[in-house]
Amino acid sequence: MLRAALRRAFVTVPTVSPIRTSQGRVTSPVSLQAIRFQSDEAKALREQIHEARNDLRRDWDAKELTYEELKPRTQQPSPDAYIVDVREPDEVLQGSIPSAVNVPLSVLAESFHLNHTDFEKKFGFAKPRQDQELVFYCRSGKRSTTACDVAKRNGYKNILNYKGSWLDWIQREGTPGQAPPAQP
Repeated sequence: MLRAALRRAFVTVPTVSPIRTSQGRVTSPVSLQAIRFQSDEAKALREQIHEARNDLRRDWDAKELTYEELKPRTQQPSPDAYIVDVREPDEVLQGSIPSAVNVPLSVLAESFHLNHTDFEKKFGFAKPRQDQELVFYCRSGKRSTTACDVAKRNGYKNILNYKGSWLDWIQREGTPGQAPPAQP
């Protein structure tokens, strides 16, 4: 029964006259079914569709920031830029980068949908504008990459990723409460 339904679905030309394909070959309607599934054009089209789907699923990569580029932002914070720590609150207790604000990755996506008043009540700072610079960091750079993707999908445009994150920061600055390591 399934075979009969498939045959009916793929019979496209009821005549027996020859058909010219897009490659210039002449074929009969009987072999048209094979052309439909095995032609180079159909294969190329399937590959294009597959690649387009993968592009939509593929994570977007934000511009990466180095320690040297981030350090001045911590010394002279700007109201037009946020350094966003996406670690959980218990991780932030270990220390954080100066002038950083905390929005845990676990609530980041839903926080972008809050109105300005609710956002400020929940996090203690103004909700970022969509054109405002956002620098994300976490512990090792994995969650910050995800945070960049979440921000992009929520319409934010000026997104940066401090890929070295907290581990790189403490290696260069020293652990909180200790003197920084000597620079060569």
